Amino acid sequence: MGEICQVNLMGNVQISTQAVQSLCEAEIPICYFSMGGWFYGITVGLNEKNVFLRRSQFRLAEQDYFARALARRLVAGKIRNQRTLLQRNHVEPERNTLSGLKEMAERAECAGSLEELLGLEGNAARLYFGSFAGMIKNEEGEAGPDLRFDFEGRNRRPPRDPVNALLSLAYSLLAKDLTVACYSVGFDPYIGYYHQPRFGRPALALDLMEPFRPLIADSAVLTAINTGMVTARDFVRVGGSVALTANGRKGFFRAYELRMDTLVTHPLFEYRVSYRRLLEIQARLLARVLEGEIGEYPVFTTR
Repeated sequence: MGEICQVNLMGNVQISTQAVQSLCEAEIPICYFSMGGWFYGITVGLNEKNVFLRRSQFRLAEQDYFARALARRLVAGKIRNQRTLLQRNHVEPERNTLSGLKEMAERAECAGSLEELLGLEGNAARLYFGSFAGMIKNEEGEAGPDLRFDFEGRNRRPPRDPVNALLSLAYSLLAKDLTVACYSVGFDPYIGYYHQPRFGRPALALDLMEPFRPLIADSAVLTAINTGMVTARDFVRVGGSVALTANGRKGFFRAYELRMDTLVTHPLFEYRVSYRRLLEIQARLLARVLEGEIGEYPVFTTR
């Protein structure tokens, strides 16, 4: 148990009361997913003791200036990381796409409202996902025309092609990991700043998730496809939607965990940590901002 950071249950999996008690005592969260990967619940021990942090969180959530300042940094960081991923992995990214993403990031840093930020984020997503197919390597003859790893744009609920099915699962896993990070620091994950409160939505976890979408989730999807951890045979089509088989999920979980274990250098502290540890570090840095110990949230971006 000392080597476990969380337990994830997929579908109709049973866990004993004794195991739940031991995990809660060790402050190891238990996360629940549907068989298709939808994150719908979490069990944690009594680790929400920092009531002063949550009081600051709630107070600043009502301050438009603070929500706007934090949201600017999160959105700008996300767009910059999207641009970096294209530069690293695209065969030949279009100059207009890269310059457009750079412009969107710069405009996000001085946006006057959350609504304007949503528009800038949407424009950046259109440019980014418009070039996403250029980062995917399709082996000739690997799949029939219905289940090739072709990508024409983002779609969800339900995903209608294999790439979108992987992206949706990756974002669900990342949202889960940042919800866990919020709980471990003492936050209420349902009170956010960029993502406004909505019933059942972990808004703060989604806030913190924005800069990591391309670095962790999208990167794990590309690794799973381009290295053959997931193949076209690992999907089934049901009506108008596409879903992973059990073997496909297993292959993707391996790609996702490999990405989470990747070491990166934190620009603020200048030491190497895994992405899994980095998520908690970023949550703790936000806590220091809320408590007035540092002036602004240092969004993680990579070169």
